[in-house]
Amino acid sequence: MAISEMSPQKLSIGFVRRGYSASGGAEAYLKRLGRGAVDLGHGAELFTTSDWPASEWMFGTMTRLRTTSPIAFADELEELRPKVRCDVVMSLERIWRCDVYRAGDGVHRAWLNRRRKFELPLERFTRRLNPKHRDLLRLEKSLFGDRGAKRIIVNSQMAKDEIVDLYGYPAGKIDIVRNGVPLEKFRFDPKLREKAREDLKLKPNQIALLFVGSGWERKGLLFATEAMALCKNRKMRLLVAGRGNQRHYKAKRVQFLGELPDLVRIYAAADIFILPTIYDPFSNACLEALACGLPVITTRANGFSEIVEDGVHGSIIGFPSDIIALRDAIRFWSDPSRRIAARSTIIERASQFDISKNVEKTLAILIQAAARAASTSGKIWNT
Repeated sequence: MAISEMSPQKLSIGFVRRGYSASGGAEAYLKRLGRGAVDLGHGAELFTTSDWPASEWMFGTMTRLRTTSPIAFADELEELRPKVRCDVVMSLERIWRCDVYRAGDGVHRAWLNRRRKFELPLERFTRRLNPKHRDLLRLEKSLFGDRGAKRIIVNSQMAKDEIVDLYGYPAGKIDIVRNGVPLEKFRFDPKLREKAREDLKLKPNQIALLFVGSGWERKGLLFATEAMALCKNRKMRLLVAGRGNQRHYKAKRVQFLGELPDLVRIYAAADIFILPTIYDPFSNACLEALACGLPVITTRANGFSEIVEDGVHGSIIGFPSDIIALRDAIRFWSDPSRRIAARSTIIERASQFDISKNVEKTLAILIQAAARAASTSGKIWNT
């Protein structure tokens, strides 16, 4: 059912997100969602920390919590509950409970399970002692295992299956809403490409691989650098945009660009996008690259792989540490005639994932969640 066909009643929607990053995908998404809610006449309130700049939330009131650690933030939000007057609360953060939880960060327990395959015994022991992981698992159990989240939104079938399999959460209460990007912003632009490659000092015959993301261990930067080195192509360069410790990833022909608030020109300069991630519920950077006409090399551990076809829109690798398969995929897409021939098909696939569709579906779920809660209690947040 389209939003326009629903009840004209306007809602007061509470959004929750701890912390802020200027280049964060969750922050960019939440701002688009806030704009969509306000444009439809709904009220929007953001519950966050002092990190979030006031200038970056122009869609309603903002309530800043004092604490920043996961458990302390969740506890303070619980204490605040009697004072909150929202019809529905949607959290993009692991907290104790909410009406709708968007699992955009995936399932922490599933990530830890995958990570163990790449860790040394001492690393596994140290990680088990890390209170951060224990806290996130406690909150996750509250949301999924104890049904603290009345409804869940995921961006991939992979994430939905993990929540059902690991926590026994009812599949019927999980909605899959794929990520979306503003297609008018992310698109192939020949003139921008020429200027961007000139700025980066890329020669016409150089092949530019692009890796975007923070959390380089999880997203597989090491595998990307090793695969590029195995190609033994001196005309190839790997561009890395995002936050991380460069000392752990020293390699020839790798250029670290740091955190960039605007990635459009970097996508324009690139030839191939690569993200051999160990775990990603659905990489938004992959979708942005696709919209810019780039073939995407990623893994089946990335929920994004569910929307593309291997050999058509890029390459899907079974295991992130399969360096030979990654090398072969890079070589396959290094052929400029192949990339040019595939570009229109790649862009057409991305065109099905405009951000407006995501916002519409998400707001529809929030309206339905508010209606269900109102029919049973009359109050949503203070149940």
